Amino acid sequence: MFSKKKKRWKKRLYVGILCFFVFSFLVYSFFSPDFSKMESFLKDVSIVVQKIVLFPFTVLNTEKDQTMTESYIIQKNINTHLEEEIQDLKKLLELNHTLTEYTPINAMVLSRNRSYWLQTCTIDQGKKAGLQKDMLVITNEGLIGKISKVSYLSSEVTLITTNDINQKISVSIAGPLGESYAILNGYDSKKGLLKIVGVDKDASLEEGSTLTTSGLGGMYPRGIYIGKVKEVQEDKYNLSKTLYVESKQDFNKIHYVTVLKEKTS
Repeated sequence: MFSKKKKRWKKRLYVGILCFFVFSFLVYSFFSPDFSKMESFLKDVSIVVQKIVLFPFTVLNTEKDQTMTESYIIQKNINTHLEEEIQDLKKLLELNHTLTEYTPINAMVLSRNRSYWLQTCTIDQGKKAGLQKDMLVITNEGLIGKISKVSYLSSEVTLITTNDINQKISVSIAGPLGESYAILNGYDSKKGLLKIVGVDKDASLEEGSTLTTSGLGGMYPRGIYIGKVKEVQEDKYNLSKTLYVESKQDFNKIHYVTVLKEKTS
């Protein structure tokens, strides 16, 4: 009888210890700036497997004399989106020549979660390419997000259309009477517009004003295009203004991106 109770007690102890470690793992994964070792390993393995599986179906677009790096072997595709993706890639390669202070790391979007379509995406570059948390991610249409987590072969990009209020980027607004500063912090899914908060109530702004990254704080480069003001809204206490901004990027169609890696001297 005593032996059975002891065995039950041991089982409960083992289950309790297992639950503790699982819970600790989940908490660490949630708050960690990088993927946990297990997450990183699984993601890297999945990327390698994905590339091996897709390799027989990939082809270089030699007919159009398309210059591609090893990372941009275009998957053979008979649907109507192939030409559109090739044009996206051409734009990216042209864009790289304008960013002299940063090393542009080209990447391909590997996956997007349908439940969080406007929140994040996964790209096929990571620590191996020198990527780190908080690096800006752009396309030829401007800023689309920043790196939020990194594994050896891949990275998670948090898009500027996310509803995560912790994702903030300092922006500059070119008004008719000068430059103003504010924070990109939100997205109105009903309007399909980015939300800019903390705009000075006395700032001279109008529809059509251009927004770029401000470069304040030295974390991000200055002058990366974000979009144009579509709507100016004053709060009910007349203490500040909120701007609604339209990006040129169609966030439903992101195929190739560039990560801005600061050059080391």
